[in-house]
Amino acid sequence: MSRSLDKSSPIARRRFLQPFAGTALAPPPIWLMRQAGRYLPEYRETRAKAGGFLDLCYTPALAAEVTLQPIRRYGFDAAILFADILLVPDALGQSVRFVEGEGPLLDPIRTAADIARLSPDATRPKFGLVFETVQRLRQDLPDETALIGFCGAPWTVATYMIEGRGSKDQAAARLFAYRDPDGFQRLTDMLVEVSIEYLSGQVQAGADALQIFDTWAGSLPDDQFEQWVIDPTRRIVEAMHERHPGVPVVGFPRGAQGSALWYVTETGVDGIGCDTATPPYMMAEAFEDEKVVVQGNLDPLLLVAGGDALKARVEEILELMDGKAFIFNLGHGIVPETPPEHVADLVRYVREGSAA
Repeated sequence: MSRSLDKSSPIARRRFLQPFAGTALAPPPIWLMRQAGRYLPEYRETRAKAGGFLDLCYTPALAAEVTLQPIRRYGFDAAILFADILLVPDALGQSVRFVEGEGPLLDPIRTAADIARLSPDATRPKFGLVFETVQRLRQDLPDETALIGFCGAPWTVATYMIEGRGSKDQAAARLFAYRDPDGFQRLTDMLVEVSIEYLSGQVQAGADALQIFDTWAGSLPDDQFEQWVIDPTRRIVEAMHERHPGVPVVGFPRGAQGSALWYVTETGVDGIGCDTATPPYMMAEAFEDEKVVVQGNLDPLLLVAGGDALKARVEEILELMDGKAFIFNLGHGIVPETPPEHVADLVRYVREGSAA
């Protein structure tokens, strides 16, 4: 949290950014992971117009539209670019497709030859479409609304590339890293360099902040966590700080509770996204000496349930994080069955500072 904001700049009016300059806000800024998605009827209508999911991601007008939809409904303090972490392997030339009811399917990487067929030089056309979406968003978003760009962390992206789909334990990627560490390092290095260019392009197009999603960070033991999570993330963060001083980077190492403080100190992230299993007292205390912004950690299923349980948990989190550099968010993304009215309730509870 080493950034400062020029108070005369329009950016200073974006509440999401102020905690990164050391300002604890009450009420805290709020946005939600996957705040644009299938729980919203307007999203489903736009998705139907696009056809396939990748068509939606690569059509700037439609990708910008679905990014804006939750801002119009709820007035979140930040919008997050609508895209997917698997746009990176798709742009590299790996076959990526999204099948209804199955999720992402990729032609799996199994050998050094498979890695050699990937082409960082081929990414620009598809990345360019994403950058156009960012440009549209910065023009169309309210001036007070921050825009977050993102990428998947190299480890998490590699798990999909090697497995060919999502998995419960990321076994294929873990075995690849054990059996062929040099090959896995080549893939990781490629993803680091491509992710740097991808994120940098988003900032140049208008993103105010960045988030690195490491959804499967928690599946690695400590020695592998250092090599495949911490080191690649550190390289990306250092490049962003060098190229774009003042643009905060939030890391989200899901499932890495025991290693989260280590992650913060070694990667240099400006903010830490806390998942549902992170106790609020840890959010309030563990990261304080690191001067890092804390974000999280409401259970997405509690947002589905709503009612008194949601009210009580919001009050608990707000009380514990009072006076901290804190951004209210979920511990993972909104799930499709979430009632939109419960999201409206959540925003109201946070902004009123009370569930009464």
